[in-house]
This record gives sequence, C-alpha cells and structure tokens, in this order.
Amino acid sequence: MSFWDIVWLILISFAFMAYLMVMFAIIGDLFRDPEASGFEKAAWIIGLIFLPFLVSVVYVIAKGKDMGERQRRGAEQLKAEQDAYIKQVASEAAPADQIAQAKSMLDTGTITPAEYERLKQKALA
Repeated sequence: MSFWDIVWLILISFAFMAYLMVMFAIIGDLFRDPEASGFEKAAWIIGLIFLPFLVSVVYVIAKGKDMGERQRRGAEQLKAEQDAYIKQVASEAAPADQIAQAKSMLDTGTITPAEYERLKQKALA
C-alpha cells in the first residue's frame, strides 16, 4: 500500500463514521419525537435507507430546530434526575457520618455513652 492509499483509507473511514453518527442521531431523534406518527417515522427510515444523503439533509433542515429542542430537554431531565439522586444519597449518608463522628467522640472520651446514644437517636430520626 502506498502513502496515498492509507490517506484515502483514513478519509473514507472518517466519512463513514460521520455518516453512521448522523444516521443514528436522526433515527434516535425520530423515536424521541412524540408528535411523529408511525407512518411518518417509517417513511423517514425508508428514505434514509434508499437516499441517505438527501434525506439526511432534508431532515436536518425540516426538523433541526425540534431536534435540538428535544436534545436540550433530555439533557435537562437527565441533570434533574442526577441532582435528585445526589441529594438523596447525600441525605442518606449524613446520619452515618454523624453517628461515626459521635462514635469517635465517645472513643476519645469527649462525650459520655448517654450523650452518644442521644446523638445516635437524633441522627437516626
């Protein structure tokens, strides 16, 4: 293989990967679109199979704004779910940390066993 054959192979591989990314993005967006009917989704997919470049350009022109909006909403929903999960985990971990801190204070003699039990009950409440 010559140098230019390798360069050509790299360029073709890049173009093919870009093609696949566009196809998967469009197909993913089609199935996230609640307003599109089943017939409309099937027509877009059949078009992507037979005339991929033309249909991809038409889809991005026709539905590009909605595509971006759906992606933004999905990212916001994911962020909200993530924040709620982090908040839940943090609130569950807090009593364990409080009890561990009270136990270390008991072990060093800073508090009495009765105070330790009171702090433990307060953390668990």
